[in-house]
Amino acid sequence: MQSIDEFDYELPEELIAQTPLDQRDHSRLLTLNHQTGELNDRHFYDLIDELQAGDVLVMNNSRVLPARLYGQKAKTHGHVELLLLAQEQGDNWEVLIKPARKIHVGDELEFGDGQLTAVVNKRREEGKFQIEFSYEGIFLEVLEQLGQMPLPPYIKEHLEDNDRYQTVYAKENGSAAAPTAGLHFTPDLLARIEQKGIQLAYVTLHVGLGTFRPVVFSDIDEHKMHREFYQLDDDNARLIGQAKVEGRRVIAVGTTTIRTLETIASRFDGEVKADSGWTDIFIKPGYEFKAVDAFVTNFHLPKSTLVMLVASFTGRDNILNAYHHAVIERYRFFSFGDAMFIY
Repeated sequence: MQSIDEFDYELPEELIAQTPLDQRDHSRLLTLNHQTGELNDRHFYDLIDELQAGDVLVMNNSRVLPARLYGQKAKTHGHVELLLLAQEQGDNWEVLIKPARKIHVGDELEFGDGQLTAVVNKRREEGKFQIEFSYEGIFLEVLEQLGQMPLPPYIKEHLEDNDRYQTVYAKENGSAAAPTAGLHFTPDLLARIEQKGIQLAYVTLHVGLGTFRPVVFSDIDEHKMHREFYQLDDDNARLIGQAKVEGRRVIAVGTTTIRTLETIASRFDGEVKADSGWTDIFIKPGYEFKAVDAFVTNFHLPKSTLVMLVASFTGRDNILNAYHHAVIERYRFFSFGDAMFIY
């Protein structure tokens, strides 16, 4: 049995970053050697010094949908808040609606003075519903105009610029939360990384709200992970797979990229091949890494599955020591916070 309390740490609330820095790559970077436990305080633009020619840097190119909509019920004009979870077929979506207890099958909802409307088709468990949208034009354009970014619950400040909750390489629409380790990169930093001889590769994993779901069991082995859709195409699989064969480092940006690569490697006996599907992989101490040699990650919530994932690579003592150091040195935590490079 592994107790959830083994992955707890003390975090002063004022260290939870509420807004992004003005310059993405000026966040701080704590480097951790997972074998020796050695720590170094740097800045994110120094990441290039940690990378070697021949490395493959793998990033999640999923794009966050402005998935939070505020509107009203057509008949009663009662306020509703809607959160898109997943597109199903056509204009049918699985969503969360507040207040759920006042929503019934057949209800009509309006957003943006009727620019976007929806009908509730089904009620599901855990406050989820299936709805069907109606609109003029292109749905994503309407959503960009009316929707707001679904920021994590620990961020209380209003986000002035929606693009700051997107990576600069975001491409494939579908996430309900950002793959935040990638928020630190700038086009200039990526260009300089490539010039040094590091190859850039991309996976897609659409981040679901389950990423914020707490572990409620004292024994972490009882926790069931949420499912998320991933995809790796032929060209990127070839880049990553060739690096593995030649003994070059595969460096993941973020836990979503780690989960994608490790899911695929687990399916193909340690090889990285083109693949797509749904993953509910739970990487926790005792897991043997098959694809990833090093990674960039942000600081994660106490007792979260993401702390457990990182601990499975570094060892529990090393990561908790690093977090303790980060607290003392006043690093910024969570989605808009600082980063780590773990090698």
